Amino acid sequence: MSTLADLSDYLLVPDLHNPRLSRSVTGVDQMGAAQTIAVIEERPLTIYLNAQEIVTAMTIGDYPEYLALGFLKNQGMLKSTDTVTGVDYDEELEVVVVRTLETANYEAKLEKKTRTSGCAVGTVFGDMMEGLQGLTLPAMPLKTSWLYALSHQINRTPSLYLETGAIHGTVLCEGPRPLVYMEDVGRHNAVDKIAGWMLSHGVEPGNKLLYTTGRLTSEMVIKTALMGIPALVSRSGFTAWGVDIAREVGLTLIGRMRGRKFNCLSGEDRLVLDSDPSEVGEEELRHRRKGAQDD
Repeated sequence: MSTLADLSDYLLVPDLHNPRLSRSVTGVDQMGAAQTIAVIEERPLTIYLNAQEIVTAMTIGDYPEYLALGFLKNQGMLKSTDTVTGVDYDEELEVVVVRTLETANYEAKLEKKTRTSGCAVGTVFGDMMEGLQGLTLPAMPLKTSWLYALSHQINRTPSLYLETGAIHGTVLCEGPRPLVYMEDVGRHNAVDKIAGWMLSHGVEPGNKLLYTTGRLTSEMVIKTALMGIPALVSRSGFTAWGVDIAREVGLTLIGRMRGRKFNCLSGEDRLVLDSDPSEVGEEELRHRRKGAQDD
């Protein structure tokens, strides 16, 4: 039987002991027997940029400052030249305000939006896709030994998903090492929290990859590319538009990563096949996540 992962490599992992993130709910099972299970919380978070209300996101409520920073950065509302003077979170009001020296009005941008397949904040605002024009990501080699090592460790990392289900996870990685593990009710919320963490700590993206549990949709690919991260890996499957965008910007895109198997639909030339798949163990049933059998 496998053991839980060693967490010493991580810089940040889900806080399973935070009472605000889940609660016990009592019901009955298929036999009518009383049952109490842990259920993930979902609460609104309204994000302001200076005095302007931008969006209300549904989130589990951890790391609201990182979520706000990352969301604004990924939507192109927070420029690399902007100076962030403060990030203020009011837990009672469920509001976070990002303050900058620069001011801008995004009314027109907020009116021009495209709904995407993402959950919770499935929207691409304004000219987000215009940020991809002329973008070419670093041609980072990606070793298959890294993929197998990451899959093995991440699947065994204690998480809110394993406690409650109904949640997505995304991990920022460097080589075979997982660095930051974020979870949320929407996979893009988890990505935005990682983007906010990277922005806050001045992290270089060109040698990183994202490992996620969610589908490889256009929005996931766009956000990863805009963050400057050259590889995106998922346990789940692809959308055609996501693959097209990945190929256009030079993003290595790997899906259906389970046990020894995976599919690479963009960036095949950057794969370094340094592991023998026959020597990689199959994924244990207890570590399988949503969609592991039929996606």
